[in-house]
Amino acid sequence: MSKNSIKVFAPATVSNVGPGFDILGFALQTPGDEVILKLTNSKGIKINKITGVKKKLPFNIYKNTATVALSSLMKKYGIKEGIEVTINKKMGVSSGLGSSAASSVASVYGLNHLLNLKLKKKQLLPHALEGERISSGSIHADNVAPSLFGGFLLIRSYNPIDIIRIKSPDNLYCTIIYPQIEIKTNYARKILPKKVELSKVVQQTGNLAGLIYGLSSSNYDLISKSLTDVLIEPVRSKLILGFQEIQKSVISAGALGCSISGSGPSMFALSNSLSIAINIKKAAKIVTDKLKLNTTFYISKINKRGPKILD
Repeated sequence: MSKNSIKVFAPATVSNVGPGFDILGFALQTPGDEVILKLTNSKGIKINKITGVKKKLPFNIYKNTATVALSSLMKKYGIKEGIEVTINKKMGVSSGLGSSAASSVASVYGLNHLLNLKLKKKQLLPHALEGERISSGSIHADNVAPSLFGGFLLIRSYNPIDIIRIKSPDNLYCTIIYPQIEIKTNYARKILPKKVELSKVVQQTGNLAGLIYGLSSSNYDLISKSLTDVLIEPVRSKLILGFQEIQKSVISAGALGCSISGSGPSMFALSNSLSIAINIKKAAKIVTDKLKLNTTFYISKINKRGPKILD
């Protein structure tokens, strides 16, 4: 790391984990976003370059998640330095893997180290969330928090924000199935029902409690039984071509469970060994190839560290 610049990686995340809509997420080892911050003699923030995506992302600092997060942090602590930002997107935008959250996290984490602000991660969180607000229209911490803190996290409360780290098995693997279709987060929220049956709420909360206990106790059978979403998945899965067939195929290949990551279109499948995670990828690819879906796959353990400085 030079004195006037820093390069930071922040990981992708899986959110809305099974029954944990808006309150449960975990960080991946791969993919993720890279952000380079460079001190300049000019005032304010400027986006120098954005790479890695075909979709045009805003260079307007008030509309880009990375620079909105930076601006929030700089305003809070009276930082006047000029900052030039380069964003290297290492995953798809609107993929359901928290791309906007990763850029926000990388930015504030990087500035904290570049200027030696000595802020704790919990002090960086509100500013990264401001970046996420620009992307989704409201604050959702189940991508930002895991990307920043690493690990498996429960968002117990949003007002005030209260985050709880959940212990998870060391040999828990995640296979990501990312079909190259775009689902807008705002639309994916708009189609959700405003009211749900009480019996389904009871079932959902039972699954959530079971999943959390299963993770913390390394009870794979309980994880498998509990990784079921009866509220959100039935609605959003209709937006993903081949969802049911892919889900069925990966369960047959040994997955503990499979559901939608974030708003989709990415799907995630959990397993308890690398060999099963690879078999899950193979099974899903057979289906996506048959459907002629251009699909990217990732296999990752849970990233318990969060962001890291690359240079």
